[in-house]
Formats: sequence, C-alpha cells, structure tokens
Amino acid sequence: VQLVESGGGLVQPGGSLRLSCAASGFIFSTSHMSWARQAAGEGLEWVSGISVGGTTYYADAVKGRFTISRDNAKNTLFLQMNSLKPEDSAVYYCVRGRTVRDTRGRGTQVNVSS
Repeated sequence: VQLVESGGGLVQPGGSLRLSCAASGFIFSTSHMSWARQAAGEGLEWVSGISVGGTTYYADAVKGRFTISRDNAKNTLFLQMNSLKPEDSAVYYCVRGRTVRDTRGRGTQVNVSS
C-alpha cells in the first residue's frame, strides 16, 4: 500500500488549496478513503471520508468548506479546501480506511497564515 499526498503549502486566511493523494498497491475503487490531519503538538484528527459509492462525510470543523472526492480511474483522492482558517494548519494525511488508525501516507503540510 502506498499513499502519496501532494498540494500542501502556505496560504492566506480565506484562501484555497487542493490536496491530492496518489494511491497504489491496493484496489482503490473498493476502498473507503479518508483524510486526517495533525496540528503541531496535537493528536490525529479525522477530517473527511468518502465511501466506495461516493457518499461523503465531514468533521463539523470543516463542513461547508472542504470537499472530498475521488477519481477511481486515476486512483486518486482529493480534498478541496476553501475558506481556510489558521486553525486548519496541520499535516494532512491520506488514509486508506475509515479511521485515523488505518494506513496513511507521509502527509503534506498546510500552513494558513497572513
């Protein structure tokens, strides 16, 4: 199983970023996928999930601002993040599964600051 995140960076409050996760080594189209994040000094936090059938789930903290999606033809998971806030700053991880305890990638850093 390999999960490689990209798309992080520095953005001003109110800005947007689109994270991507390239998946390989397993059957992506039959896997529930998620995003999790970890802020400095904090524990892992579940952010969003998407089922095999495309049903999406969001943490209250990001609902209405973040959108998770998947492209099964390209084995890629996405997280569109809009209206970013400083408290969204964290390392964002792609997760194969439903919880933060499942297999995840190495992460991509997102910093929201003016």
